[in-house]
Amino acid sequence: YKRQAEGDLRSLVVDGLIGGVGGVLVFLPQIVLLFLFIGLLESSGYMARAAFLMDAVMARAGLSGKSFLPLFSSYACAIPGVLATRTIDSAKERLVTMFVAPWMSCSARLPVYFLIIPLLLHEKEGTWKQALVLFGIYTLGTATAFIVARLLRGRLGEDVSPGHFLLELPPYRKPQWGYIFRHVVERALSFLKKAGTVILGLSILLWALSTYPKSEGDDPAEALAHSGMGRIGVVIEPIVRPLGFDGRMGTAILTSFAAREVFVSSMAILYRVGEADGEEEARNALRDQLSAAKWPDGRPIFTGLSLVSLLVFFIFALQCLPTSAVVARESGSWRWALGQFFFMTGFAYGASLVIFQVGKLIGF
Repeated sequence: YKRQAEGDLRSLVVDGLIGGVGGVLVFLPQIVLLFLFIGLLESSGYMARAAFLMDAVMARAGLSGKSFLPLFSSYACAIPGVLATRTIDSAKERLVTMFVAPWMSCSARLPVYFLIIPLLLHEKEGTWKQALVLFGIYTLGTATAFIVARLLRGRLGEDVSPGHFLLELPPYRKPQWGYIFRHVVERALSFLKKAGTVILGLSILLWALSTYPKSEGDDPAEALAHSGMGRIGVVIEPIVRPLGFDGRMGTAILTSFAAREVFVSSMAILYRVGEADGEEEARNALRDQLSAAKWPDGRPIFTGLSLVSLLVFFIFALQCLPTSAVVARESGSWRWALGQFFFMTGFAYGASLVIFQVGKLIGF
């Protein structure tokens, strides 16, 4: 009994805590870099001028230049982007901006993109191709947001009293490194706090579900199938299989609705990726496990088509419950937040379904 307890404790630390939280923390440097560039734009006085220059572009989506700042901020995180809509005078334009803000690919999606893109295109094929795919991801999300904003703005109608675009342009100045440092540290600590609370709790829950109840045999595959997580995967698989996903991937997607970056830690736990010596080793270990994953008939699960389908799903799905809570508070109605959640999730499922099924028909 003592030996079994020691084995469970070691598995909890290695597979649950290190494999879960550690699988997300390895992406902190890239996220910090993103916040650094946004801080530089804000501190130098260029951000306000960008909003002025973008007014004509935003008008094509039925919005004004004031919507540019919230949408641009949403590339870092949708929550401050939604909060920034308070500067928009038009109530209807503010609602539309809130609605499409999560389609700006936020930093929480980066761990997912950095995991999937190298599986889709290996470095030997050229890192410039990987960069091009990442650029295409951001372009697709932004373009879709503009199209939906235009359609939604037309359905809501014009405001009773039309607003005017007025914006104070601060002088150009040298970057305020103290402000930038505080901005980056606050965002990084916020990310770490999420990793230490939401992701940590979900990692322990996922470990418990993938460990208990235990099977009598020693085969890892049999043990996982017998566990609670394996049984959940069986229930979910018929829903996600038309998208090219198996039960484990469907389970990881389900847990990532609490926070998108949980997907990576969930996959690390579900595919039994243990402790690694460094960041690159952790990423490569998980990618190796995913590359070797097979369907029962021996076909690989992670093909180019299924990976594209997964990327499309993450571009469009609203997998962030804190964002929904903030939208409900800022809009003054849970109906708007729930409508946004179900529309974006349904849109993501439909887009992923079309991509995978059409790809199969044409033999991709």
